[in-house]
This record gives sequence, structure tokens and C-alpha cells, in this order.
Amino acid sequence: MKKILVAVAVLGLIVAGALVALPMMVPAEKIRTELVAQVKAATGRDLAIQGKVAVSVFPSLSVEVTNVALSNPAGFTTKDLVRLGAVDIKLKIMPLLSGRVEMDSFVLVEPVISLETDRQGRANWSFETDGAKKSAKPGDTSAAAGGGAPLSDIRLGDVRIVNGRLTWLDGKSGAKQEVSEINLTVHLPGLDAPLDAKGGLKWQGKAIDLGLDVTKPRALLEGKVSDAGVTIAAEPLKLSFKGQVDAGKGGVGGELDLAVPSIRNLVLWTTTKPLEAPGNGLGPLSIKGRLAAGAGKVSFTQAAIAIDAIKAAGDVAVDTSGARPSFKGRLDVEALDLNPYLPPESKAKVAAADTGAKADWSDDPLDASGLKAVDLDFALSVQAIKVRAIQLGRSALKLAITNGRMVADLTELALYQGTGKGRLAVDGSAPGLGLDAAFALKGLRAEPFLKDAAGFERLDGTAAMDIQVAGKGRSQRQLIGDLDGKGQVAFTDGSVKGFNLAAMVRNVTTAFADTGAAQKTDFAELSGSFAIVNGILSNKDLALKSPLLRVEGAGTVDLPKRRLDYRIEPKAAATLEGQGSTGDAVGVMVPVVVEGPWDNLSYRPDLGAMVKQGIGKAVEGALSGKSPTSLLPSTGGGGLPLDPRKLFGR
Repeated sequence: MKKILVAVAVLGLIVAGALVALPMMVPAEKIRTELVAQVKAATGRDLAIQGKVAVSVFPSLSVEVTNVALSNPAGFTTKDLVRLGAVDIKLKIMPLLSGRVEMDSFVLVEPVISLETDRQGRANWSFETDGAKKSAKPGDTSAAAGGGAPLSDIRLGDVRIVNGRLTWLDGKSGAKQEVSEINLTVHLPGLDAPLDAKGGLKWQGKAIDLGLDVTKPRALLEGKVSDAGVTIAAEPLKLSFKGQVDAGKGGVGGELDLAVPSIRNLVLWTTTKPLEAPGNGLGPLSIKGRLAAGAGKVSFTQAAIAIDAIKAAGDVAVDTSGARPSFKGRLDVEALDLNPYLPPESKAKVAAADTGAKADWSDDPLDASGLKAVDLDFALSVQAIKVRAIQLGRSALKLAITNGRMVADLTELALYQGTGKGRLAVDGSAPGLGLDAAFALKGLRAEPFLKDAAGFERLDGTAAMDIQVAGKGRSQRQLIGDLDGKGQVAFTDGSVKGFNLAAMVRNVTTAFADTGAAQKTDFAELSGSFAIVNGILSNKDLALKSPLLRVEGAGTVDLPKRRLDYRIEPKAAATLEGQGSTGDAVGVMVPVVVEGPWDNLSYRPDLGAMVKQGIGKAVEGALSGKSPTSLLPSTGGGGLPLDPRKLFGR
């Protein structure tokens, strides 16, 4: 946009300068010839004046030129860079003699500016002559933009652009933009008086109202500071800025206020394409705060942000002066409901689950190299979070990215009556992805959390866990296969739903026939530790304690193959004491084997081990003089039947 203004300013200065330098009584035809020659010398372009040239001297120096065109170089699609329906310039004569420009009127009627780049990126507003460079030099306020006494003051009367049009064509992509119905009025009594500009235009079928005010125009021309304000108002957005402009340092600072009725409509207006974002959110947007920008740095402080029903406050600073952009800030969010921004539950996943299709790890490449694009130091706090059915309480996160490595510290988490802390490190500095995570949680209500998070309703109790895991890989499958770690998990005062281990001990032939939701194994404590080596999770100390049952378990979870192989050994307790009981468990052990892929686990009794154990106890009883059958559960009490056909289901 700056280059566009420079190009227009070059033409304006050339025309105005030529008019000031010309003798006052020169005939109109001589003015026409002089204008064409000076434009050619300054720009290397042809200026065509196809209309009339009207000149008057008193009471002001007045020149009106109609049907003016400045040509394009060869190789561009349009013939002219600028075409003007008319130019009407009126200057007061006496102030010119003392080095001041007092303009009665400067009116551009129906200007058409056609900006274009060709396929090589060459721009049609780039003038390659020495005269053009000198004329376009910033800060050049000479009378003729190429010589003469400097102007000490400028006073503008009727300065207008009437029904202008600007087009932009990108020769490489073919993209084209057009701004029409450009109307602008500028009021400037003098450089020491406020400048006020108001107008409007139409873009993408929407009318846009524009406003600009500068309190001290002279200060800006001299590289100093002035108060200034800008307003932009259209149906899809309203933007206002009021603050200060430092022309010397090239910086701005002040209050910014942005209001967008609909983010989706704004994207559709600016890109002519619907926003490809899931969910039905991204409606109203409001941003207010203090903006400061200059020398490669931008900060937005005291920010108040609202997106749909989400409200937040914070600060952010961006520094682009280094090797890569650096972001630093904080954001405090009242309540964060992410559901309006999420796609509906995948029908494909539901269909796959219904048909028994197996899930698997992906072999697609993992690429975290994008972490090397920026450095980040950000703090986020949220009073409440909702994702699908999962609901979290107050949470706080510190996020840092340095040299392609991201560290997320979860310093506070309220989750289903529990509290937790965690740390996640993702390394994208090398090909693939490195992962290092640690998480500690206590007091979590397991059943509502697992139900909301995964639709899993087979485990209840109060959970505590401490988990550490690390790995690296170039695909999801490689990463899972490289995982190493350890952890401890404990549940208290809960139950495992789907099977009743106590019933399995009492009656093996019927207990395994019903694994519905009505069956459950209550416990006072369920705990265990695990180690992960190359993606294989091993547990050797599972312990479940309940008033009538003790359970020990051991097994493996093959994470790469998504398979569980586990053995549970329950036995009846000799005491009604539950958690913490030191009483021995007695009775025949009925081992339970849980095995298979995660999405199709099976439960079965280890009958061979049970029979061996029963024979062993019978032999011990014979040696001790006791009846072998007295050592097995009685059939009358629902115990283990001695009929082999019933025992093995034959």
C-alpha cells in the first residue's frame, strides 16, 4: 500500500510542481506540452492529455485538465497505470511567493488506478528513471519535487477524490482485487491545525467507511510525535485506533477496538470462500486493548477478548527482530467450552466399532519441525473447560517453545473431584517426534471420568496415579514401540464391573456365563505398579482387597500390538476385614485369564491350574489324614462341582 501511495504522490507532485514552476501567463497548450515532457523525464512513461487544458490566473492559479492517462510499460495487461476523468487544481498566488501552498481545491474526478505485477514479479508502479527516484524520495517537499525552494506550509481547501477505482492483478497467481466507489474528502487548514479525512469505498460488495485524523501534521512531517486516529466501519467488522504516531521511530501506540459480528462471515467476505472449520462456533469476536508497535516489535496489553461465549483477558508481545519470531504472554479464560469448535463424533469410527473393525497405530510420518518456527513463552489459566462430555475445573498451563522443543507444564488441574499436575515435553528439533511426559493425580472419581472420556463404565473408585513415560519415533507406530516408563496406580472403595470374581470362586460353571453390567467385583483397594520397556507394559503386583476376596494379578500390555495378556488369581478371604487386613486368604484359587485385543477382550477361568491346585490340596489332605473332598468347596453351598462333566462344561 505504501508503494501505491508513493506512485500516486509522484504523479501529484510532478503535476503540482510543474504548475507552480510555469510562468503564470503561459498558454494552455504550452502547459500541456510541459506537463507531458516533465512526466516523461521523471517517470519514463507517456502522459496523455486527451481532453482540454483550462488555465486561469486570478484570483487563484487554476488549471483544469480532463481525460488524463499515465501509460504502463510494455508487457502488462492494461494500457494505463492511472487514468483521470479530470484534475482540478486551484492555488492561491500570493502565499506561493512566500513558500506556502494554500490550495483552494484539488479534485480528482473518477481516477482509475490499475496496479499489476507480471509473471516475473515486476510491478507497473516501479519507475526506473533517476527523476522518478528523486521525485519519490520520502520527505521531499520541494516546490517541484525536483528543485525549488522548500515549502514551509500547506493549506488545503476543497481536496477530494470523486468516484475512484483501484484494481490489483497478480500476474503469477492470476488473483485480482478491485476497490470501487472511492470517495475521500480531506480538510487541512494548515500544518499546525488538525488534519481530518473522511470517505468510503466498496470492496467485495460491501461498503466501507474510512476516517483519519492527525492532531499535528507538521510534527509527523518533521519526524516527531502526534496524536492520531483511524476508523474502519463495514458490515463484517468495525475497527478503531486512537493513540499516537511516532514518525521518527516508525511506531504507533494507543487503544485498539475491534468488533466482528461473525468470524465466519468475515472470512467469507475477505476470501470469498467459507471457513473450513468444524463445529458451529466462530461467531461474534470482540478485541479491546492497548496496541504498541515499532522496530519489529508488537505488543497488545490490557486485552479483553470475547469469542462467542468465551471471555478472556491477558497480554501478548511479539518480537520479529531475531532469527525467528518470539511470542510471550498470558491469557486468563473464564470458561472454555470447546464443543462448538469440534466436529461431530466420527461416523466412520462408530461404524468401525459396530462392525468390529480393528484400530491400529498409524505409519504416517510424524513431523514436529513446525516447533522450530517460533519461540514461545505463554501462560494460560482457565476456570473451567469442557471437551465433549469431559469437564475440568480450574487449570493452569505454562507453555514454552525454544529451538524446536516444547515444554507444557500443567501446574494446576481440577478433574472430577481430583487434583493433578503434569509435564509434557515434545521434541521437534530432529526428524520425527520425541516425547517425555510425567503426570500425577489424586482424588479422581474414576467412573464419571472414564465414562465421559471414553464411554468406559467398568471401573469405579477414587483414583491416584503417578506416571512417567518417554519415547521417540518417526511415526505413531515407532513412537509407541519405543516407549519406556514406569508408574503406580491405586483405586480405593470401588468396583470392577462386568464380572464377579467372588462368584467365580464359588461357582465356576455359571459365573463366566454372565459378564453383564449387573455383575461386579467390589473392592476396598486396587493398586499396582508397572514398567514399560520398548512399548511393553509389565505389571507383577496387582492387588485387590475386599471383605470377602483377595486378588493378585500379573501380566503384560503389548502397546504396539494393542493386546492384553493378564492373569488374575482370586481367593476367598478368611476374614470380613477389607483394606489393610492381615488375614490370610483361604480356599481353592480360581485363576482368571483376561486376554485378547483391546477392543475384544475375553475372560475365562484357568481350569487346568484350578484342577492341579485342587488335586494338590487333596494329596496334602490324604497325607494329613483329612478327607480330600473336605478341602474343596461344597456343592451344596454353591462351591466347585466335583462332576467333571459340569466342571469342564461337557
